[in-house]
Amino acid sequence: MRIHRQLLAAVGFGVLALSAGVNAGASPANPQAGVDYRVLSQAQPTDSGSKVEVVEFFFFDCSHCASWDPSLTAWAGKQGDKISFKKIPVAFRDRSVPQQKLYYTLEAMGKADELAPKIFRAIHVEKQRLNTDKTILANIERIGLDKQKFLDLYNSFGIQTKVRRVAQLQEAYKVDGVPMIAIDGRYVTSLAVVGAGLGRQPEAALQAATLQVMDHLVAKAAAGKAAGAAKK
Repeated sequence: MRIHRQLLAAVGFGVLALSAGVNAGASPANPQAGVDYRVLSQAQPTDSGSKVEVVEFFFFDCSHCASWDPSLTAWAGKQGDKISFKKIPVAFRDRSVPQQKLYYTLEAMGKADELAPKIFRAIHVEKQRLNTDKTILANIERIGLDKQKFLDLYNSFGIQTKVRRVAQLQEAYKVDGVPMIAIDGRYVTSLAVVGAGLGRQPEAALQAATLQVMDHLVAKAAAGKAAGAAKK
């Protein structure tokens, strides 16, 4: 991954929003391919069955990921059985690997949903550094986890395998910044993409607009699945 991808994660949608005049007709109420979202040139396999797969690519040090997480989690909860929602922690540089291992270890312990918000808060509100093996392990007991159990999983082959798989997914989905959303292995959108069309907006407004685009894409993907099932 080239460095500019890491920078995009840092500046988020702000830079792209400056190009608003290019896509002045964009509207999250009527999303357009190439404006509010893009279609992958090669659809990726999913394992969600009849549900629509929704994937968030993120990393813990991303302030926009932290800000959006409550709204995104609430949105996913309201979808019920329509979607299969999962998070994928990305790494644009090797130094982000410890946070990938942190997320997958929490997931393996069944604690990701409960503790991921606390990790975001620790980093972005309490200004703690949780981005190395040492700093992560130093805080495990403080957040209420058994340190030895965590450590065994953190360094396990299974976690290492998941981390290696993420690099392949980043390439397949052309992840160039976070947070980024992939829907049904076909469609990709983000705060940056939606913000480029809407122009300067408060972050909360861009979050809401992106969720609106996601509603459209979930419905579109569900209709496609239903049509395919009917043909069978």
